[in-house]
Amino acid sequence: MPFRRTWRILYGHIRPHRAAIALGGLLTLIGTLTGLVQPMAAKELVGRLGGEGSITGLLVGLTVLVVAGTAISSVGAYVLERTAESVVLVARRQLVGRLLRMRMPAVERVPPGDLMSRVTSDTTLLRAVTTRSMVSAATGALTLVGAIVMMALLDPVLLGVTLGVIVLIGSALGLVLPRISKATQQAQASVGAISAALERTFGAFRTVKASGAEAREGAVIEAASREAWRHGVRAAKWQSVAMSSIGLAVQVSFLAVLGVGGARVASGTVDIATLVAFLLYLFYLIDPISHLVEAASAYQVGSAAIARMAEAEQLEVESTGGEPADGGAAPVAGPAATPVAGPPASVAFENVSFRYGPELAPVHHGVSFTVPGGGLTAFVGPSGAGKTTVFGLIERFYEVTGGRVLVDGEDVRNWPLDRLRATIGFVEQDAPVLAGTLRENLVFAAPDATDAQIAEVLARTKLDGLVARLPEGLQTPVGHRGSKLSGGERQRVAIARALLRRPRLLLLDEATSQLDAVNELALRETVARAAESTTVLVVAHRLSTVTLADRIVVMEAGRVRAVGTHAELVSGDPLYGELAATQFLASAPGGGAAVDAGVPGPGRAGDGPEGDEPDGGGPRPGVPGPDVPGTDVPGARAAGGEVAAAGRGGPAAAG
Repeated sequence: MPFRRTWRILYGHIRPHRAAIALGGLLTLIGTLTGLVQPMAAKELVGRLGGEGSITGLLVGLTVLVVAGTAISSVGAYVLERTAESVVLVARRQLVGRLLRMRMPAVERVPPGDLMSRVTSDTTLLRAVTTRSMVSAATGALTLVGAIVMMALLDPVLLGVTLGVIVLIGSALGLVLPRISKATQQAQASVGAISAALERTFGAFRTVKASGAEAREGAVIEAASREAWRHGVRAAKWQSVAMSSIGLAVQVSFLAVLGVGGARVASGTVDIATLVAFLLYLFYLIDPISHLVEAASAYQVGSAAIARMAEAEQLEVESTGGEPADGGAAPVAGPAATPVAGPPASVAFENVSFRYGPELAPVHHGVSFTVPGGGLTAFVGPSGAGKTTVFGLIERFYEVTGGRVLVDGEDVRNWPLDRLRATIGFVEQDAPVLAGTLRENLVFAAPDATDAQIAEVLARTKLDGLVARLPEGLQTPVGHRGSKLSGGERQRVAIARALLRRPRLLLLDEATSQLDAVNELALRETVARAAESTTVLVVAHRLSTVTLADRIVVMEAGRVRAVGTHAELVSGDPLYGELAATQFLASAPGGGAAVDAGVPGPGRAGDGPEGDEPDGGGPRPGVPGPDVPGTDVPGARAAGGEVAAAGRGGPAAAG
């Protein structure tokens, strides 16, 4: 990164703390300048040793000077360290605030572990460069100038010898510093790779163990660790070279001054006291020169961290309010809006086209449909038809490539983003549950929910029995990503979380795929009741849900091929008829046994100990079988659909 840009970013971090940095720097400078007097006092002391004058007062004064200088320097160092921590705190706050508002395409491009490394490790490196580096450079430079002036007053010839040696060695130092920056940036990138590898492993820990992949994943993390070690050692090598050069410069200067100074003392040009004072100043130069070299090294390290933080800050973020329909840059958003009660929201897609990236194939090709406020609308179709993408565009996780997405008749790009999402309740396919307590997860989207509202939603989603069994009730920790809950329980928690928000528009993306028959039937009734006061859109995974829908949108290859009711589409759309027929065939071999989602049929599991897990027997209701998603029908892959669980059984359900 160019020096001017690095400095501009760095100054932006330290600007709010200028007063504290100035105070700490002033105290440090005062403490350092007291040392400049000490060689002169030593010269006077040496001069009195051969005479009759008392040295007691001089020794006491010299002691007071040393103690006072140390105390003042300590206070200055504390002020600077405290300010450095404040700089890191503000930098982390700003970076986290921006990362949490990133657009989904940006999130999907960068591994989460790498982003976490920028917030934790890189901001820590900022500490040194924002305070110690700058103050050390300033105090070191002033102290160096002061020492050189005092040395010039003692003997200009010896000063010339000293500066000649220091400049010679210092010029070689200039070749080392850029290598420190490069090695540090590579080391930090490797640390980010370690975080990304760990996040990948622990994010699918059961899969890693079930696949016997511990050794392979360990090897990946080991490789990233070795890469970080290699770059870290390289940075340490160049830093040690830089610091060693200081001692080398002073020692060579000492030998040169000792030789030249001894000759000048022998010739009577200077006296022995002057030579002693000059040598003391020479050793005193170690401190300011060390500060300057440390400042330069810290700047190289900090500039690497600043470059990585700047990369994160360049990622696109979402807007605070409405955008013009053509999109544009997005500043960091403010706090989320509180859900506002109102009538059910309407949704419309007008000739929408979309692709996830310029290099990727389009997902939507001129998608158009209209959903009036209220009621239940189901989206069905083969995998890859673009059903889930519909929800992502409504939530504005992604921006359309062409056309318009309307909510309540207004383009979603003109809605303030926080108000748009406050209108919507969303249940994702994998029904994520966050680490924390069950209550924290339930009120995640509605932090002001009352106990009565929570109790009502628990009853509606059949979670009240689970809460009664838990040792700490709602305050029971659910584990990392809900690891202490079954798959069906996680889905019910996600549904309860969305319902607790009391949205005007409810989006359910295969939200009952992991529920057992009894709980799926109860949730179906809950969704039907919600549809009386809320617009409900559902990506259908079970035919029983589809047959209850007020309207069904059939999608294929990124296009809407038909819209209608179940009865209309069975006879009017060949694809839907094939999908529906596939489901009805599932009950035929069992002698007409019912396969309604609410009634377990022969060979299906009942309720397990968790209420969602099978006790044994056949596949669990709603769990995809080997051929058709969501069915247990061998050889039925040709249908390829996701209207994928048992319907009501029998021909009557088809009509």
